[in-house]
Amino acid sequence: MILLVRPKFLRKNFNGIALWPFVIVRNPDLSRDFIFLNHEQIHLRQQIELLVIFFYVWYGMEFLLRWISYKNRNLAYRNISFEREAYACEKNLNYLKKRTFWSFLKYL
Repeated sequence: MILLVRPKFLRKNFNGIALWPFVIVRNPDLSRDFIFLNHEQIHLRQQIELLVIFFYVWYGMEFLLRWISYKNRNLAYRNISFEREAYACEKNLNYLKKRTFWSFLKYL
């Protein structure tokens, strides 16, 4: 993981984003937030498993389908399988040591 602090790179609503191999954050204080970093590292693992490009394609398609279904962008984002896994497991700092391959499928 390569951590970058780039506040102007992110949209107003975003505190950070995982773009393999980088985690880009708005605020340097987030570099010491272990729960936030664990959340983003879960995304990096998901990206590696799907050979990066397929992660972004799947993420975008799932977001669009959920947005159409829920008619709410935030609700659609929160229900993407990748996000559901990351939010459910972000407080478990040992999660990535025990996580099995393609665990995000459990959250579809």
